[in-house]
Amino acid sequence: MFGYSSGAVLPLKAKACGLAISRLALYEPPFLADDGFPKLARDVSVRLTELLSSGRRGDAVELYQTEMVGIPAEIVAQLRQAPFRPALETSAHTLVYEATLLGDMPVLAQQLPSITIPTLVISGGNSQARMRSAAQTLADALPTAQHHSLEGQTHDIVPAVLAPVLEEFFAS
Repeated sequence: MFGYSSGAVLPLKAKACGLAISRLALYEPPFLADDGFPKLARDVSVRLTELLSSGRRGDAVELYQTEMVGIPAEIVAQLRQAPFRPALETSAHTLVYEATLLGDMPVLAQQLPSITIPTLVISGGNSQARMRSAAQTLADALPTAQHHSLEGQTHDIVPAVLAPVLEEFFAS
């Protein structure tokens, strides 16, 4: 099973709950369990719910981008005109799910020793330092995991670069 970003937390949780998964490949899971991030995620989840309940989808997107992703406010303001902005607003309700999931990191951290299947944790060599560190921390916490850094890559997936790594891992 493969997971990307906050979606990489779902396969971990699934395996911790006993699902029959034989291998995990995780690209930049935001495994930030001990730096106040889980509390921030829980707080943001509440605020997102309030914004969405009042129809403020754009504000919810911007809250998530600034506080959870760490995008500077001036960049977020520029992104209001981006062609993909309407799609972000359409899916804004899912940000509550993501924040809730990320707020549960301390519980998942306690379950990691029980995840003993082969796991590949991947990070981009040019990603934010906290994302690279989170990937390494997760790989170190899983009994049979390995960490692989993709030179020159960021949090954005480039299929031509990632696919060969995944093919090799899942074929072995």
